[in-house]
Amino acid sequence: MSETKTLVLSHKQIQQKIIRIAYEIYERNAREEGVVFAGVTGMGSVLARLLAAKLKEISELQVDELEITLDKFTKKQPEVTFSKDVDFDGKCLIIVDDVLNSGRTLTYALAPFVNFEVKKIEVAVLVNRSHKKFPVSADYTGYELATTLSENIEVHLDEHDSTVYLQ
Repeated sequence: MSETKTLVLSHKQIQQKIIRIAYEIYERNAREEGVVFAGVTGMGSVLARLLAAKLKEISELQVDELEITLDKFTKKQPEVTFSKDVDFDGKCLIIVDDVLNSGRTLTYALAPFVNFEVKKIEVAVLVNRSHKKFPVSADYTGYELATTLSENIEVHLDEHDSTVYLQ
């Protein structure tokens, strides 16, 4: 039996969503000292890089980015690490992931930042599935998609060929 995949977002649609989210971030944070994008391992990190690049292109905000390394598939999370040291003091931190499902991964990703003097923490996702089990919601969402628990979202982000599929 073959698995059927349904295209949810094309490359062009994803690029439009990235532009829109970057402008929303700029509108809400235009007076901030700086913005730090913290992308969750995998496509979240790629999305964070794309959003950071777009924000640099459309604004004069100080923009930095890093990757949050964690294991998305385990319930007992080992230590969460960062790809580099960044000064978070007084800055807006935006945690970025490709898909918000239950909120578990984003809860793990948020935890280390309680030890820093960030001004505020926001969350950006490309796709929100709304199967909320943890008290995490997205401040910036590219696409809201109602799915069943058995369905999967497959996100591929690439400079020339980005797609989101439902399977």
